[in-house]
Amino acid sequence: MTQTRIVLADDHTVVRKGLRLLLESVPHFEVVADAADGRQVVALAEEHRPDVVVMDIAMPILNGIEAARQISARLPQIAIVFLSMHSDEAYVIKALKAGARAYLLKDSAEHDLINAVKAVSEGKSFFSPAVSKMLAEDYMRQMHEHGVEDSFELLTTREREILQLLAEGKSNKEVAGMLNLSLYTVETHRSNIFQKLNLHGTADLILYAVRKGVIT
Repeated sequence: MTQTRIVLADDHTVVRKGLRLLLESVPHFEVVADAADGRQVVALAEEHRPDVVVMDIAMPILNGIEAARQISARLPQIAIVFLSMHSDEAYVIKALKAGARAYLLKDSAEHDLINAVKAVSEGKSFFSPAVSKMLAEDYMRQMHEHGVEDSFELLTTREREILQLLAEGKSNKEVAGMLNLSLYTVETHRSNIFQKLNLHGTADLILYAVRKGVIT
């Protein structure tokens, strides 16, 4: 099995050591470096070019959101997993827009972190069950409060298929190959999905898919 190289960042030494032990209990996971602040994790990501960066949102010198933005801008192939104390939607949205592919609550890391790293290594997304539940409930509440109909029913069967594949991290070209469609057709479907659901980017797409239970 291919080795998954990981850079780990948390400003608490005890937490870093615990996470390292947990990750390295998986035979093909290797923690190549760890950092105590956001600026250091950016530097280590550039130095080691890992497959995955696992980091806290709240870090000194440079917070995790800004560190993720810099890593994603310079090294978009690196998958970012966030650990956070915060389960509210605002933090999840910021994390996704900064380039994160997974968002876990710290108190569920022991159960979810290994699965999250495996998922993002395969190009998928991953969210703690509590986060997925919160996003779904918030979405339904907003729909009710604003008296807005959910646009999901407007999607065709093909568009729903493509929505899931895109939310799982597949490129337009990969979707075309998997569904035996032309690239132009996939791009047209993607455009229609964004228009029907009023989405404005990949972060919005992933967030919507989690809210609707299309991906978990």
